[in-house]
Amino acid sequence: MNSNETAQRTGALIKQFENEILTSWTGDLAAKSVRGDDAASQQLQRHCSQFLALLPGAIGAGGTDDIYGRHWDEVRNLLNEISSQRARQGSTPNETATFVFSLKQPLFTLLRRELAADAIVLADASWGVSTLLDQLGLYTIEVFQKSRDQIIVRQQHELMELSTPVVKLWHDILALPLIGTLDSARSQVVMESLLEKVVETGAAIAIIDITGVPTVDTLVAQHLIKTIAAARLMGADCIISGIRPQIAQTIVHLGVNLEDVVTKATLADAFTVALARVGATIVRS
Repeated sequence: MNSNETAQRTGALIKQFENEILTSWTGDLAAKSVRGDDAASQQLQRHCSQFLALLPGAIGAGGTDDIYGRHWDEVRNLLNEISSQRARQGSTPNETATFVFSLKQPLFTLLRRELAADAIVLADASWGVSTLLDQLGLYTIEVFQKSRDQIIVRQQHELMELSTPVVKLWHDILALPLIGTLDSARSQVVMESLLEKVVETGAAIAIIDITGVPTVDTLVAQHLIKTIAAARLMGADCIISGIRPQIAQTIVHLGVNLEDVVTKATLADAFTVALARVGATIVRS
């Protein structure tokens, strides 16, 4: 019996004893599962049923050597969906790969029982199933990792947007409090957030508060200057507040030119200057 015939026979056996395999497989997975709620159990049962329904046809038509052929498209699409879903739900790579690897035991048990009369066919079929499930298991890990990386990148972008809020302090006055390190990616988000708010409100003054920025180096200073220049092009002047003695010394040492930019030690001082520029005053009652 050649490899194609062995694969077709293996697929036929899986189809014939699908319910038996499903019961054994889901039972093993349920015992290893960290999530024991009803929703998780139903999801697990559904995924196992879908996978076992597609597996015999893919093995019979596409063999067990290459899971990237067209006959394996539906199986890969299902594993993409399962792995991505598990990444979103917070599962580990080990838990995700176990979904496939744990199928080995019920399949090997079936093959030993049904092919015991022919040792050569049994060996070929077992090797083919083992190779196949190894490939599929590694594929789930690869998809899981890509999905998790995408989630991390999206969360980082969301955190950057949340960490750069532009607030309206007064009519025509905005404030942008910065906390943490300014790198190129975050500086781009800062600039975009500020410019969008300037357009939305028509503000004339924007206060950039760097009290929460731990260090100011040449790169940070350049980012600030670019943000100020972009805001001016949109019709808003900028005031930098939160200039501490150490930051002032660093800026002087770096030779950064802030001569045409108003700077203040505190946000309150900057707000007072901004009020004066828009013709408003605060009166103590």
